[in-house]
Amino acid sequence: MQIVLIEGDGIGPEVTQAACRVVAAAGVKVDWVKAPAGLPAAEQFGEPLPEETLEMIRRYRVALKGPCTTPVGKGYRSINVRLRQGLELFASVRPVNSLPGIRTPFENVNLIVVRENTEGLYAGLEHEVVPGVVESVRLITKPAAERIVRFAFELARHRNRRMVTFCHKADVMRLSDGLFLECARAVADDYPFIQFEEKPIDNVCLELAMDPSHYDVLVMENLFGDVISDLAAGLIGPAGPGGGLGLVPGANYGHRYAVFEAVHGSAPDIAGQGIANPIAVIRSAALMLEHIGRGEAAARIERAVMKTLEAGVALTRDLGGTGTTATITDEIIKHLQS
Repeated sequence: MQIVLIEGDGIGPEVTQAACRVVAAAGVKVDWVKAPAGLPAAEQFGEPLPEETLEMIRRYRVALKGPCTTPVGKGYRSINVRLRQGLELFASVRPVNSLPGIRTPFENVNLIVVRENTEGLYAGLEHEVVPGVVESVRLITKPAAERIVRFAFELARHRNRRMVTFCHKADVMRLSDGLFLECARAVADDYPFIQFEEKPIDNVCLELAMDPSHYDVLVMENLFGDVISDLAAGLIGPAGPGGGLGLVPGANYGHRYAVFEAVHGSAPDIAGQGIANPIAVIRSAALMLEHIGRGEAAARIERAVMKTLEAGVALTRDLGGTGTTATITDEIIKHLQS
């Protein structure tokens, strides 16, 4: 079986290689097809996301991706945005659940953030009107809105989830979010056996910070989803920089292609030191295995990660330990094979 591997940059090569080790230990034989992206690709090809990388994913349909650096306010356009738009990966899915051994104010978080991946302000439609004045277009279309809400309901149906919450700001953005809300209501009518609620995004943020147990599946437009998915990760992670971003998996789905990635950044300050936490990309690899029909191996990997966190041995610094990328990976493999 051939799957595209985008190592990325910064800590990307370290954490993706850890994930490859765990996949192999789970008994899944993968011929990883390496594809360039990120700073090394920009230096080698003059392009951070070469067309050949997109063509590889189109050929093999599935990819596992490490983090890639995106310059802030300058340089090249976000690689993630280009991947999602170029491959029509319209649905970003981030499962967020409380984890053993991680002390947080909440012990009952179990939700999924579903984010529309191709439109909104992230469509990148902006220009300078006159010097000092920039205009950005918040693009919302009926087909994309209906598509992502239906995806969320189908996800809820297949994973035995009880409720879908549509997050919006239709009281202010009456046309764009108003259209999205109309589409959400129409789609919800096709799923009478699943609860549906609509809430302003600011109310959702407040309630997540107070008691996240109310929420199950949340669906929203692109920018809101970017913020809420990181907020949700913070609910289940340890105190300190990064919070739960080193623990939460991520997946991007389209009709033909899927890319699985950790949700954290490239952390260039610790790159090459062998101390990065690989759990987020390992759990993303488990989502990938589930997607390609290797659900049993995916479940075993997820259980091994839980056992490792519960045991508290060989954990990386962000998790309160003194371990390394290699030691925590070894520990996960040990639990996987026991």
